[in-house]
Amino acid sequence: MSSIGKLMKQAARMQQQMEEIQTQLAARTVEATSGGGAVKVIAKCDGLIASVKIDPQALNPSDAQLLEDMIVTAANQALGQAKEISNAEMGKVTAGMNLPGFG
Repeated sequence: MSSIGKLMKQAARMQQQMEEIQTQLAARTVEATSGGGAVKVIAKCDGLIASVKIDPQALNPSDAQLLEDMIVTAANQALGQAKEISNAEMGKVTAGMNLPGFG
């Protein structure tokens, strides 16, 4: 088989593996909290927020800014964890390959 044929076959296999990993990442979640657990954010490893839970005791109208900050903090932590997992899983597929835009 020519080197182009091998490369095409390898690229098709890599694409299939990446699609499988993306499906798995969409089902995998991470959790982050802030404010001593007053806010909990669950993010999917495909980069989407799955849920936000707020302790009712944190719902003080005079502290709305503090609550907003806690939500942003927890969401950013959860999304950061999700991105690390996603990058690691996708990196397994492209390991050893020097392809621009992958890994």
